[in-house]
Order: sequence, then C-alpha cells, then structure tokens
Amino acid sequence: MEAIQSWVSEHKLTSIGAIWASAIGASLANNTRARSPLKPSLRLIHARMHAQALTLAVLSGAAAYHYYEKSSSKQEKIANA
Repeated sequence: MEAIQSWVSEHKLTSIGAIWASAIGASLANNTRARSPLKPSLRLIHARMHAQALTLAVLSGAAAYHYYEKSSSKQEKIANA
C-alpha cells in the first residue's frame, strides 16, 4: 500500500488521467451493455460527464490529502523544534 501511495504522490497527473480514462471506458461499456436508445454521440457525452464528475471527486480527495499531509508535517516540525 505504501508503494502505491508513493507512486501516486510522485505521478499525480498521470494517476488522475488514468482514472479519467478508465471512467470513460467503464461508462461507455455500461451504456453499451444497457442497450439504451441513445445515439452513440450522446453515449459519449454522458460518458465524458461521468468521467468529469469522478475526476472532480478524485481531485477533491487529492486536495484534502495534500492539505492533511502538509498540516501533519507542520505539526511534526513544531513538535520536533
């Protein structure tokens, strides 16, 4: 788990891009399997919207993690001083 965390912290944009691409693929696969009456262009638009929502959630989580990481390192510096 620690190896994954260190890789993600070093490659933040790559991780977010991979999540975005996999979300589009999953949404397209789900819409195709569901046999919805939507045109392919609308399926693509919906897949993009789902991927953007997931990306915003991931970015919010990354911002919260970054804030938590920064505040905990500041507290450690104060405690060690």
